[in-house]
Amino acid sequence: MFRRRQSQNNQDNDPSQRDVKIRELRAAFGPLSGRSLQFCTDACLRRYLVARNWNVDKSKKMLEETLKWRSIYKPEEIRWHEVAHEGETGKVSRANFHDRLGRTVLIMRPGMQNSTSAEDNIRHLVYLIENAILNLPEGQEQMSWLIDFTGLSLKTNISIKTSRDIIYILQNHYPERLAIVVLYNPPKIFEAFWKVVKYFVDPKTFQKINFVYPNNKDSEELMKSFFDVENLPSEFGGKASLKYDHEEFSRLMTQDDEKTANFWGFNSKPYHVTNGYSGAEMAPEPVSLAPPAS
Repeated sequence: MFRRRQSQNNQDNDPSQRDVKIRELRAAFGPLSGRSLQFCTDACLRRYLVARNWNVDKSKKMLEETLKWRSIYKPEEIRWHEVAHEGETGKVSRANFHDRLGRTVLIMRPGMQNSTSAEDNIRHLVYLIENAILNLPEGQEQMSWLIDFTGLSLKTNISIKTSRDIIYILQNHYPERLAIVVLYNPPKIFEAFWKVVKYFVDPKTFQKINFVYPNNKDSEELMKSFFDVENLPSEFGGKASLKYDHEEFSRLMTQDDEKTANFWGFNSKPYHVTNGYSGAEMAPEPVSLAPPAS
């Protein structure tokens, strides 16, 4: 059994075998069209395979569930004006800087919670996840999350159920999109919350979560390895200032809504492949994902 498992690991680590797995997963789906075809790039299939340890059957099931979710939830159709009220305090926003690897950064400040609607909170976050992916540089597929707990209280803390739903969406519908999570200076009130929530986090995601504290040498070195302190806001131990201007951010998001429409083909214009999504025009008829026979 050990030899068989070792052989399987060697196959999964072999780039040529990975390509075979991608082709197997593609063939397993058969015909796809429209946004499903557009979504299922090789990079996308690879992320789902990685999330399920290169098991084609498990990856297929996971991706099928995502395609079903996207067809109902339609995250690519959410527009800023629909969720802007959730962002008035800047509780979640896309940073104007990147991490050291050029990845998009989402800043979250749960202490600035301004809503009791779980549905609106999740929809707002899903919009910004899609936006973060849209703004990833060429060749980069992951984002970083910075979470500042300043002002967190029992009144502003989101419910365990909402947290569980967010974790489920992130892990099951955006696999391998998260590079790192920094929990910066979490207060005592968060400890009890985390003891429950952490059981919803899968092992791969768990390894990406970092507890960071001010005036701690190890934490400072960790943050320096992730970010340039000249760009990092002082709220996270850096030298820059963090100012959220809702009007300016809304202007940027409105501009990005046009990019999203172009990207997904809502205006029927062609565009290129980037960030693990396909930029091909929407296919009017089903097209098989299986490669042609040689």
